[in-house]
Amino acid sequence: MTKTLNVLAICGSLRAKSTNRGMLLWAQAHAPKGMKIHLADLLDVPFYNADLAEKPAAVSRLLNDFAQADALILGCPEYNYSLAPALKNALDWASREPDNYLLRGKAVAIMGAAGGMGSSRAQYHLRQVCVYLDLHPLNKPEVFANAFSGAFDNEGHLIDSKIQENIKQQLLALAAWQQKLQP
Repeated sequence: MTKTLNVLAICGSLRAKSTNRGMLLWAQAHAPKGMKIHLADLLDVPFYNADLAEKPAAVSRLLNDFAQADALILGCPEYNYSLAPALKNALDWASREPDNYLLRGKAVAIMGAAGGMGSSRAQYHLRQVCVYLDLHPLNKPEVFANAFSGAFDNEGHLIDSKIQENIKQQLLALAAWQQKLQP
């Protein structure tokens, strides 16, 4: 019997009609057999603050999501040529747990939608963050989408078949990469 691969998807955009959320929701609905994708809720997660004596409930839920995950998918919008604060904040909270056990060694897929080059600059910045956190992002396939090119409907849902196919290939590669990292 094959174990289900539990994947935590984190969207860096908090917008309800986010194209990045649309990509992650499409991935969740079309996950390959043996993969289950859970989308994290970051709406109530406060900025990391070491002075907090007690973790807020939203943070405890997020950390539990990280603990249950075998791998991650990071939906990376681009804000001013960099990754969005909500995404970085989620990683910051997780990285503060003892011995970085929530992140250390996990396989990561990165996808994103933005203007122009489709979050490519932000994704490369996120890869730098992953190095420090001992996360292992896939090299290929990379998934970039121009959020304003007609690839998404007015609700932020992904409708472009080429990007959908890229995501399918990325999910298969993520499963193989996670298996290679943690057989």
